[in-house]
Amino acid sequence: MVGANHKSASLTLRDALFVDDAAAPGFLESLKRAGVAEALVLSTCDRVEVWASANDLDRAIQTVSDAFADRAGLDPAAVSANLYSRTGADAVRHGFTVTASLDSLVIGEPHVTGQVKAAHRLAREAGTLGNEMDAYIQAAFSVAKRVRTETAIGEGPVSIAAAAVQVARDLHGDPSRLRALLVGTGEMGELVAESLLAAGLKDLSVTAPRDSRAETLAKTLNCHMLAFEDLRDALAGFDVVLTCVGGRNVVVSAELVGNALRKRRRRPIFLVDAGIPGDVETAVNRLEGAFLYDLGDLEEVALEGRAGREAAARAARGIVEEEASAYLRGRAARSAVPAIVALRSRFDEIRDAALAEAGNDAAEATRLLVNRLLHVPTEVMKDKAAEGADWQSMEKTLKTLFRLED
Repeated sequence: MVGANHKSASLTLRDALFVDDAAAPGFLESLKRAGVAEALVLSTCDRVEVWASANDLDRAIQTVSDAFADRAGLDPAAVSANLYSRTGADAVRHGFTVTASLDSLVIGEPHVTGQVKAAHRLAREAGTLGNEMDAYIQAAFSVAKRVRTETAIGEGPVSIAAAAVQVARDLHGDPSRLRALLVGTGEMGELVAESLLAAGLKDLSVTAPRDSRAETLAKTLNCHMLAFEDLRDALAGFDVVLTCVGGRNVVVSAELVGNALRKRRRRPIFLVDAGIPGDVETAVNRLEGAFLYDLGDLEEVALEGRAGREAAARAARGIVEEEASAYLRGRAARSAVPAIVALRSRFDEIRDAALAEAGNDAAEATRLLVNRLLHVPTEVMKDKAAEGADWQSMEKTLKTLFRLED
């Protein structure tokens, strides 16, 4: 594995190295022509990496580094100095860690596995996904699934916007059934609104003291616009109210919220005050059925979520280590298969010859079989011992293979 991530390289360099979906086939083809036949390229906002299988590792690393430099239009030596590489067991662990979202800017971020799946698909379509790489990627997906199933790595919000979505879920349930109103056009309010939309919210309206700004933001968010003068009458119709005006005057008063709650007949309202200074009168906190959170409240929820994910990450890394060890053992075992097949084939040939020579005499057939199976190994061992070879190691191997100690 060769690449750069948010820990090792600047955003400027990662942008220069970035390989989008349209460019991926050509990039992988260039690696294939240069001798790296099995490879995929993973490009996200956090990282740009090539995962590959090759016999000559040093040459493969240099090939990928040069391909990145060519992609970025930069000096190869300068690019190489900002890239990291992983080989063997370290590469196995790295890919498992990335796929399980343990190496992301936000630990447990749910989109990483999907990004690896997309990279896997592009490599398959480009013809650079051989048996070795495919088996490895499938193992990485299994690790990610186990981490999601056995730990709480994806639970708990880790940002203010995610915290707002979580509280909305806790209070009202499925966001797709809610009506939300964004009052003001500030950046934080827009961010929370976008997070609610991503979580399934279908009914969002925008209002602001200046209609032109509300109209522009409504087009951006592809939602409804509410005239600001209609706020008082319309407030009772919304389950979630986000404010981000940040002026010197209160925009949502306790009286306004109280009137809305009476019309809602005990259905609560979740209010997020993202304005600086605040837009919602603090007395709203004393109203039964009104749940007011400011940025400080949401930050506390997010901090709890981060702490929970860190604890889950420790358990998840234990799973990665366990699965990496199992994968490496399995891969090592598979490497012995050709020799085992050849040995069994050779033994079958000797057996057939012994049976043909002995006819129906079972005792003679077994005597011939044992003698012929042991003839070559016996002669080789004698020769090696006479030459002063490491006989003790050979003896130890024999005892292990045939359990002679027993």
